[in-house]
Amino acid sequence: MWRATGLAILLIGMVSFSVGFVLADVRASGSAPKPAASVRPVAEMSSAAETPVALKPVATLATAPAHPPFDALAQKVNAIIAVSGGPVGVSLVELGGLAPSTWDAGGSTQIDAASTYKLPALIEEAQLVAQGKLNPAGKVCFTDGDWEDGWFDEYSAGLCYTRNELAQRAGIYSDNTAGHMLVRDLGGPAALNVYAASLGARHSNFFASNLTTADDLARLMTVEATGGAGGANAQAWLYPQLTTTRFEGGIPAGVPAGTLVIHKTGELAPVVDDAAIVSGGTSGPYVLAVMTDGPDGNLAWPVIAQISAAVWSYEAAR
Repeated sequence: MWRATGLAILLIGMVSFSVGFVLADVRASGSAPKPAASVRPVAEMSSAAETPVALKPVATLATAPAHPPFDALAQKVNAIIAVSGGPVGVSLVELGGLAPSTWDAGGSTQIDAASTYKLPALIEEAQLVAQGKLNPAGKVCFTDGDWEDGWFDEYSAGLCYTRNELAQRAGIYSDNTAGHMLVRDLGGPAALNVYAASLGARHSNFFASNLTTADDLARLMTVEATGGAGGANAQAWLYPQLTTTRFEGGIPAGVPAGTLVIHKTGELAPVVDDAAIVSGGTSGPYVLAVMTDGPDGNLAWPVIAQISAAVWSYEAAR
């Protein structure tokens, strides 16, 4: 027993001496000896840690699919315009896809804005409410200079209305006096046009000479739809004022029942205008603005509805 133990101690001492010698040699030479390669059966190399990792292909930039030509839509819309009896401006902005695609027919033609001047006023009010700079329950009081014949006629000096009430009147009912009060609340026509231009409506003079273009109305709606004028909080305040209005014979009449259409109309014979965000399209939401000048309202509303239907069909076929 002792001999075996002594032999074991001797062997350990020899091993320790050898290791110490090797380490001393490493320190002296400055380099470690290369370990001998171990050879193992293939069956012993199947652990997950030692399984080679498959290389992933290098990611490539996504290529946007080619947009189908607008030729078919242009042919339909131009045929409608040709028999409409007056100038028509159309502007389309597709909001789906990697980047908005646009198309227009006479979109840069200036036409009377009629009540669409209330659109930038409502958008600005919504943005200021969303930013906490205006109290929607705060009141604006009527003055004689605000009055214009419209949907409501009970206005008189000293009567005050909340911004919520005025927005509903100006949006759903397109009441003129309510629109005037909102413009005054925002600092007047000059301030309104500065704001509208900041959103891209640079070829308009709302309220004063009150001219605009289908392109400018589409730009305003596009900024609103994409959250550039106060975001979701502004939309939550504004959109109820621009849906299921008392004037649904234009763009809403050209799309299937139940389609959400957020829009603002204007009518001042012989002008009829409509600018909308249309949701639920096969290819995603889009903005459409149509301005007419010439046929009376009984004819103009169907013209806008026909153009709206042509755009919906085009979007559905994409």
